[in-house]
Amino acid sequence: MPKINRPRRGSLAYSPRKRAKSPVPRYGSWPEYTGAPAVQGFAGYKVGMTHVIMVDDHKSSPTEGKDVMVPVTVVEIPPMRVAGVRAYSEDTYGRHALTEAWTTDLDEELSRRINVPKNHDTAAALETIRNAVGEGRVAELYALAYTRPMELTGVPKKVPDLMEMRIAGGSLDDQIAYAAGILGKEITISGNLEVGEFVDVTAVTTGKGTEGPVKRWGVQVRKGKHSRGGKKRHIGNLGPWHPHHVRWQVPQSGQMGYQQRTEFNKRILKIGENGDDITPAGGFLHYGLVRGPYVLIKGSVPGPNKRLVRIRSAIRQGEQTIRMPAISFVSAQSKQG
Repeated sequence: MPKINRPRRGSLAYSPRKRAKSPVPRYGSWPEYTGAPAVQGFAGYKVGMTHVIMVDDHKSSPTEGKDVMVPVTVVEIPPMRVAGVRAYSEDTYGRHALTEAWTTDLDEELSRRINVPKNHDTAAALETIRNAVGEGRVAELYALAYTRPMELTGVPKKVPDLMEMRIAGGSLDDQIAYAAGILGKEITISGNLEVGEFVDVTAVTTGKGTEGPVKRWGVQVRKGKHSRGGKKRHIGNLGPWHPHHVRWQVPQSGQMGYQQRTEFNKRILKIGENGDDITPAGGFLHYGLVRGPYVLIKGSVPGPNKRLVRIRSAIRQGEQTIRMPAISFVSAQSKQG
């Protein structure tokens, strides 16, 4: 009898498939950057999808130079505010938070998210960071920025989302001077990212709750005689006798979705200030109207509408070059059906 062999069902790359700890994604690495000091990232809220008509500028494409329809995801991006600056030291055991400086001019809604520092001496804290930089104890600087969902009509919450974003470029002295300049002020995506640039988009995917092995891992439904036992959507067995335990590779039911995922090399096609230009008649489904700044990202983005989306410059862009897209039409047709 020939040996029956096939690839396993479902990738084990993201196991264990647990729920994300927070709806705010975290980045463990950042791209290299050598320009003037800047914040390496931004965040917004997913609105929905539409499509644009643009000239295909992909080299060697069959439709190069012709108008093509491209699906895009709309992300609403109101300005973020910098609440603090955090300095990290590094040793053989990794990176550790050293000290931080907070501004006293914070939105009242931020107190719903964290315990806002009181009687904080911002100038003294910045001077402590400068002294640590001079002593060589600082490895990296991060900006503590938060979103402002209270300015959006499509997101039904007021509590800001707080996150770290790395400050890169220039020397550490230049970075601390830049950080002191933006502390307590608004930052926009235009100061960090540009149209045509490739970015990485991170969000927490749509949660689907507890699912069985057929949907969760893609195993086959039992067929023929095997299905007559009354269990069609179960796996055949839990593994061999030895070892005497169920291995973690066995496809079983459990949590599906609501996990942090990153999509690499997504292209920014447009950054706009007036949401009326792209809002369809009747508004976006499950979101409503886009009234403020927005960004159009080519293709899909993880997560449902209204979910927080983090954007950073592409960390492994490769040979792709930044090209200014030529968009001639953005669909504002009703998405109501």
